[in-house]
Amino acid sequence: MSETHAQPLPDNLRATAAYIAGLQLPSGALPWFEGGITDPWDHVEAIMGLTVASNLNNAVAGFEWLGKMQRADGAWFAAYQDDIVADDSRAETNFVAYVATGLWHYYLATQDKDTLAQFWPMVQKAISFVLDQQAPSGEIYWAVDTKTGPSKDALVTGCSAIYKSLACACHIAKLLGHESTSWQNARSRLGQALRHKPDRFDRTWESKARYSMDWFYPVLSGVITGPDAERRLEEKWDAFVERDLGCRCVVDQPWVTIAETCELIMACVVAGKSEQALSLYQNIQRFQLENGSWWTGYVFPDDAYWPDEKPTWTAGAVLLAADALFDLTPASGLFRTVEPA
Repeated sequence: MSETHAQPLPDNLRATAAYIAGLQLPSGALPWFEGGITDPWDHVEAIMGLTVASNLNNAVAGFEWLGKMQRADGAWFAAYQDDIVADDSRAETNFVAYVATGLWHYYLATQDKDTLAQFWPMVQKAISFVLDQQAPSGEIYWAVDTKTGPSKDALVTGCSAIYKSLACACHIAKLLGHESTSWQNARSRLGQALRHKPDRFDRTWESKARYSMDWFYPVLSGVITGPDAERRLEEKWDAFVERDLGCRCVVDQPWVTIAETCELIMACVVAGKSEQALSLYQNIQRFQLENGSWWTGYVFPDDAYWPDEKPTWTAGAVLLAADALFDLTPASGLFRTVEPA
C-alpha cells in the first residue's frame, strides 16, 4: 500500500502520527495510551490521524479490528481492553456511527474504493443499529443499555456527530451503488430535531450546555451553517475560549483541553473563521511533548497539565485540525464540505 501525501507532513506532526502508531496493538486496537482502554469513537479518531499521516497499513488494521469486534447487531460495546470487552454496560450510538466518518475520510485521502467496499457491511450494520434508536421526533437516543434497552434521551453533541456520520455513510453508499434514501431521510429528521426541537435533548439529566462541544459541534458537523454558524461561535467565544491557551472543556472550569480546541479549530474552518482557527492552532503548540504526543489538558490557574495522559485520540484530533487548516491531504475538506439535509 502506497504512503503518499498531498504535501509533506511537518516533522512535529510526523512524530505525532508515529506516537499513535507506536501504541497500536498487534490486534489493530488503538488504546487511549499504553495499557489503557480502547473505545470505538476514540479508536476511529486515532485511525483518522494515521490516515492524515499516510500510515495506511495501520489505519486499515484499525478498521479490521473494528470489523472483528463488531457485534451481530452492528454495535460495539463502550470499551475494550485489546480484544476483551472492558465495559459491556451499553453501546453508544455516536460511537457506533463514527466508523462511517472514519471510512469516508480514509477514502477521501486515498481514493481506495476497494477498502471502502471491504468494510461496507460493517458500515451498513452500524448505521442500521444507530437508526433503530431514532425517536419519532427525530433525535437519536444516546445509548442502548445492555440490561434495560434504549436510554431514551439524546445529546446535542452526540446527535450532531451522528448527523455528520450519516452524511458520510450516504456518500459511501452512493459511491458503491447502494440505496440510501432511508438514511438520508433519517438524517433530515435528525437535523430538524437539532435545529428546531431543543426540548428533545437533555430531558432526563442536567443540561450539557456548559460543555463546549454542545456549543461548537452543531457547526463542526454541518447542522448549523452559514451566517448562523458564525453567530453561534461568536456568541459564546469569550465564555469558552481562554486567551492564548485554547478551548475550555467546561465553561465553569479553568481547564483547556487539546482535543476540544482542535475540534473548535475545525469548526472555525467550517464557519470561515480561518484567522481564529490559526490562532488557536498556534496557541496549542506548547502542549506537545518531544515524543510527538500531546497532553490531554491544562489547568491554567495551577500551571498544571492534567490528567497525566497523552491520548492517541488527542493526537488524532491534532492531525485532523492541522489538515483542515493547511490542506495536508485530499481529505482536508471532510468537515468543510457541508451537505444539506
